Amino acid sequence: MNITFKLFATLTDYLPAEARRSNQISMDVAVDASISQIIEPFGMPAKLVHLVLVNGKYIAPELRASTTLVDGDVLAIWPPVAGG
Repeated sequence: MNITFKLFATLTDYLPAEARRSNQISMDVAVDASISQIIEPFGMPAKLVHLVLVNGKYIAPELRASTTLVDGDVLAIWPPVAGG
C-alpha cells in the first residue's frame, strides 16, 4: 500500500536529499507495518520523534508500535519544539 510520509523542521534531514525541499515522500509499506516499523529505517533518534500524526490525528507513543495505516494515509512527524 502507498502512504505519504512527512517530516518537519530538523527531521527533514532524515529524508532522501531529493525530498527535503518538499519535506515528504510517497512510499510503499506492508499492510501490517506499524508506525514504529515504518519510521525505523530512517534512523531518527527516538527522542526526536515527538509529535506523530496520522491524517491529522495524534498517535500516542505507547500506540505507535501497534498502530497500522491504510492505503492513502499521511504519516507526519515533528521533533520537540522549543522557543521563548
